[in-house]
Amino acid sequence: MTEPTASLTAHLRPLDAGEHVVGAAFLGDEPALALANGEVRIGEAGGQKRVAAHPEGAILTVARDGGALLTGGDDGRVAQISADGRVVTIADEKGRWIDALAARGGAVAWSAGRQAHARDATGAVKSFVAPSTVRGLAFLPKGYRLALAHYNGASLWFPNAAAEPTALEWKGSHLDVTASPDGRFVVTSMQENALHGWRVADSRNMRMTGYPGKTRALAWSHDGHWLATSGADACIVWPFKDKDGPMGKGPRECGVRSARVTQVAFHPRALVVAIGYSDGMALLCRLVDAAEILVRQPGDGAVTALAWDSTGARLIVGLDSGAAALLTLPA
Repeated sequence: MTEPTASLTAHLRPLDAGEHVVGAAFLGDEPALALANGEVRIGEAGGQKRVAAHPEGAILTVARDGGALLTGGDDGRVAQISADGRVVTIADEKGRWIDALAARGGAVAWSAGRQAHARDATGAVKSFVAPSTVRGLAFLPKGYRLALAHYNGASLWFPNAAAEPTALEWKGSHLDVTASPDGRFVVTSMQENALHGWRVADSRNMRMTGYPGKTRALAWSHDGHWLATSGADACIVWPFKDKDGPMGKGPRECGVRSARVTQVAFHPRALVVAIGYSDGMALLCRLVDAAEILVRQPGDGAVTALAWDSTGARLIVGLDSGAAALLTLPA
């Protein structure tokens, strides 16, 4: 393909990271970068707060909830960082690595090995021992319910219920997990370069295959009708509007290039997806007609983080090399 001719690179400003960017988020109006060295940097270049979220460890996983950033580290801690730089320890697993993290509405869930824990907004913690190591966690949008990805499938768990979790079975190693915004579908990424999904109402299986690499980034459109994914030389976008989800339908492709897609992030209000690549390039792609706008030129490593603000006016781009930038869309 030819590279996009329209460009927003003039509206891109550098952010000071200096370390591998594990995740990014906006805390209110402030951009925040979670770094592999255990630090979180809040604010724009020249006025950043440097927060030692994990002073004796590395950040492994990140989640966002409202105005706070949640981080899980190899020091066994789950930390909550607010826009003013205050750090609160949510949990301490005594040196066990935090494998997965999720947050929603004041509730936080984390896993270490087979142990999954859920802490509600009141601070009450419930635990569940999964069949194998929990690699992914996601809150379902309705009720206090969690999806957990592990070997040979996923589990749906009500932490406050006495009933056993619902098993969603499919052989293989399941990594990340996500739930559709309407709660109708749960989708996991797999070790086998594929996605697998279930319809929550009846546990019907849905296979999504054909990826040349592993899919580790998943993002839903604001209307819940599309799921954007990494793992190919294009952003692969699956349709989920109908009751059968993507079954019997082919996906769309956005941003076809010679480099592998590493990160995706749907705009919070429009059918536009931000795409980051293994060569450091980032662009925006409009789903309805596949029109592309360049955000960042290639270079400096792979894109490892993309995050929109709540209005879709600004976008953070973070790389594994320690480069990072903030895009502000023109009015």
